Amino acid sequence: MLLQKVCKLILRLTGWKSTGSLVTDPKIIFVGVPHTSGWDFVMSWIYYKSLGGRANILIKREFFFWPVGYFLKKMGGIPIDRSKGANVIRQIIHQFNEREYMHLAITPEGTRKRTTKWKAGFHTIARTVGIPVYLVTFDWGCKEMTIWGKFELTDDAKADIRRLKDFFKEKGVQGKHPENFTTEY
Repeated sequence: MLLQKVCKLILRLTGWKSTGSLVTDPKIIFVGVPHTSGWDFVMSWIYYKSLGGRANILIKREFFFWPVGYFLKKMGGIPIDRSKGANVIRQIIHQFNEREYMHLAITPEGTRKRTTKWKAGFHTIARTVGIPVYLVTFDWGCKEMTIWGKFELTDDAKADIRRLKDFFKEKGVQGKHPENFTTEY
């Protein structure tokens, strides 16, 4: 409860607004956009904690060394093996199947660099595990973070990615580094 209040204070002091409410489903995927800076994780973590939530993110296992690894795990970090032969999607599906509660935040761009090729791993995971996807924006232009609601998936991942891009384009969100974000196909 104290951490939640501290996070609300940090948001207020830094000029961020938060809209949306805590999602109560025990297992979900948040698709968050735009991802142009490492600060996206920090501010999003503060935002979700300010709502009283506990979210997870995927981090390369190489970052889980002492003492950094301890804090990353406390913040919801899940170590992922991205070495040759490692199947990241299979690792995440396993994590969802092993846990009773998991709110996983994923950025479909998969990089902080400008890219038109958004990844559909979230789609495969959500459809395989049978969990909902919620859309989230962290808009550095107006300093507002929002959980927009559930995004219904179809059998067509490519079409769903196009719908995602159209949604985020309509919202006009801006990354911390705007030149690194695009909703182009």
